[in-house]
Amino acid sequence: MFVIPEFSALQEAINRATEAEVLRALSSDHPGLTGLAALLSPAAELHLGTLAKRSAVITSQRFGRTIQLYAPLYLSSFCANRCAYCGFSADNTIERRALTFAEAESEAMILHQRGFSHLLLVSGEAPAKLGVDYLEELALRLRDRFAALSIEVQPLATEEYARLFRAGITAVAVYQETYDREVYRQVHLAGPKAEFDYRLETPARVAAAGMREVGIGALLGLADWRAEGLALGQHLAWLRRHYWRTGISVSFPRLRPAQGEFKPLLPVSERNLSQLIFALRIFDPDVGLYLSTREEPRFRDGMIGLGPTRYSAGSCTSPGGYGQANAGGKQFEVGDSRSLAEVSAAIQERGFDPIRKDWDPVFQAQQGGQQAA
Repeated sequence: MFVIPEFSALQEAINRATEAEVLRALSSDHPGLTGLAALLSPAAELHLGTLAKRSAVITSQRFGRTIQLYAPLYLSSFCANRCAYCGFSADNTIERRALTFAEAESEAMILHQRGFSHLLLVSGEAPAKLGVDYLEELALRLRDRFAALSIEVQPLATEEYARLFRAGITAVAVYQETYDREVYRQVHLAGPKAEFDYRLETPARVAAAGMREVGIGALLGLADWRAEGLALGQHLAWLRRHYWRTGISVSFPRLRPAQGEFKPLLPVSERNLSQLIFALRIFDPDVGLYLSTREEPRFRDGMIGLGPTRYSAGSCTSPGGYGQANAGGKQFEVGDSRSLAEVSAAIQERGFDPIRKDWDPVFQAQQGGQQAA
């Protein structure tokens, strides 16, 4: 079981880092957790340009000039949790909706027609409204039409993840929101999500179930972003060590305006976010890094080639929102409302290739056959 150190200990490790340690981490192929602490530290801020260059070189070496594109498909806005920062919180009075299979398929095909091959299926955490049976059936209906299906839903048991993997789901995103136990308690007021440790153990259950990839992340704006970054690095390293067959990705969602008018407890600037992304890339050259439409177009365009390898595009955060322009009940307001074509053009203008399909399920079947042999 992954055990996160006290948040104050993470902060102390970061704040005592020296400029010499920053320079040593920048010149190392394997900076380790001590190096990550240095790269996240205030001492590293003076070297942000060097971090960016180093991150860009590593990203080019590992991923070439490609950026994978995907779209979220929101299935339900019902939620059993009371999370202070979320538009779907049970405390908020919003239009609630759970898509039928026909509605979900219609939304998926709209995205397919727009050119998407990777879908992230998202829902509020309300198993009674949208559970494993629903996700399994929907995956069976969609898996032959898309290159990859991922989910971001309520935490599940290992056997449930294994069941969804057999149905065609290949990746799971589950964010701890914050690794600071005290802040976690303050913002998760009620509901199943209030159980810190059960959520912390979820990525391990995902990997144990045989999923191709598990995504982790922290919701930036709740606690000290530097310590969140070091906690992410520790979690990432632990997962690498115990579940080396499973790919790992990291997301960097910053708080966005949403129903409930929650204000960030500790705001994170674009400069802060950049340092965090560069530090994680240098720490783990092979990890997939997501930069979603929470961020503004200017920032996302400026980060092309510097670290992130996966971008969302044309996103809508309300169920049914792709087919119904005025669909209510958004989880949050997006920062980049550009279409897939517009985001692809921005990527190409900078000399990079927007990728809509970079692998095929047939490869997984072949690998399974080789392993069985």
